[in-house]
Amino acid sequence: MATGESSETRTRRCTLSAMPTLRQIVEDHDTPHGRAFDIAIQVLIVLSLISFTVETVEGLPEAVRRWLRWIEVVTVLIFTVEYILRVYVARPRRSYILSFYGVIDLVAILPFYLASGVDLRSVRALRLLRLFRLFKLVRYSAAMRRFHVALSIVKEEVVMFLAATAILLYLASVGIYFFESKAQPELFGSIFDSMWWAVVTLTTVGYGDVYPITIGGRLFTFVVLLVGLGVISVPAGLVASALSKARELEKQEQEAVDAAPSEQDSGV
Repeated sequence: MATGESSETRTRRCTLSAMPTLRQIVEDHDTPHGRAFDIAIQVLIVLSLISFTVETVEGLPEAVRRWLRWIEVVTVLIFTVEYILRVYVARPRRSYILSFYGVIDLVAILPFYLASGVDLRSVRALRLLRLFRLFKLVRYSAAMRRFHVALSIVKEEVVMFLAATAILLYLASVGIYFFESKAQPELFGSIFDSMWWAVVTLTTVGYGDVYPITIGGRLFTFVVLLVGLGVISVPAGLVASALSKARELEKQEQEAVDAAPSEQDSGV
């Protein structure tokens, strides 16, 4: 009799251990239940964005607007439950709440709750925050997660590059102001006015709305254009190198996960 009870207990324990935990469903993208959860959330995100886009069409029948409103209510409620679940399973919870994904998840649902308690004239501005739901899709893309890891790898280099770019932008604004302020005071009347030309030239866009007419200004523009080509290529190289490292790290993590069951089996 005791043996039968022990076998039944063992069977129940094995069944419970085979059932996925809440954390595995919400956070683990590699399990069937986790993938199903991710796909369901992705479908809801796309559905909410489509409904948001359709709402901007004028002259919609009242019945259509009523359906769009119900879609908004249902999707926001599900996103709210998702956010609560992610806060519940997060360890530590503070790290998720203050993380990029945590902020995006919160901002994606806030307009729905805030719009009911504010002046209706500001509802249109709050509705724009619903566009943050688009960023929720980043969580479920392996490529975007890899890109996020790559940015964290080259974070210091990117900060240094942005600081150097800001210095170059200022120097270009001062230089063109020196050459063109007297010839075109209406376009280059101050260094602030010259910054638009510096941005357009350094990024090699060249709109053509503001351009130098003096010889010195044209020669200076040639130099700035050459520097701009380098400015454009530097971040591309940094990100490409970081993406390669991120892919290697992802491969090593996957190999470690695949090797773990083999080690457990050999130990048994």
